[in-house]
Amino acid sequence: MKLRGLYAITPEGPELEANVRAALEGGIALLQYRRKPGTYDEAARVAALAREFRVPLIVNDDVSLALEIGAAGAHLGRDDGELPGARRRLPGRILGASCYHDLERARAAVRAGADYVAFGSVFPSSTKPLAVRAPLTLFAAARPLGVPLAAIGGITLDNAPSLVAAGADLLAVITDLFDAPDIRARARQYGKLFS
Repeated sequence: MKLRGLYAITPEGPELEANVRAALEGGIALLQYRRKPGTYDEAARVAALAREFRVPLIVNDDVSLALEIGAAGAHLGRDDGELPGARRRLPGRILGASCYHDLERARAAVRAGADYVAFGSVFPSSTKPLAVRAPLTLFAAARPLGVPLAAIGGITLDNAPSLVAAGADLLAVITDLFDAPDIRARARQYGKLFS
């Protein structure tokens, strides 16, 4: 599966759809709907936006919601359900897995059917300040897994080049994208890191 570029993760707060549209216009590679609590109506509107721009939408933590809104797939963390069961429910769709700082967890996730794995927090994160840090050496070590590797946690335009150089295929970004004065332009700046 060819997944490479900016992986935008929806923030909390107002104006979600306008902000998501700006990110999509900026050329993101992948979009994750992550709202707690999210609603079916809001998720369905985000899914429609993603389809308009032909960008895969991933739903965080909720395979049922992903299926209900026709999303491209789902992403599961440690406490969000078993990957093999999710894989069976999502035939032909994208399944991502949070692997934190754990290469063995990533290997197990790929064996269970994950299409990509995410490592992080790669840098200190305001979203998850207590998250264990994942060393950048994980990306080279995980390359033999043969799936796209996502980096998450505290990513900014300043530190992003080091992640791409380390082997990250996807940069999962919330704050540095959606708090930017011009979301569209910020997304384009991230995109240039992969060209």
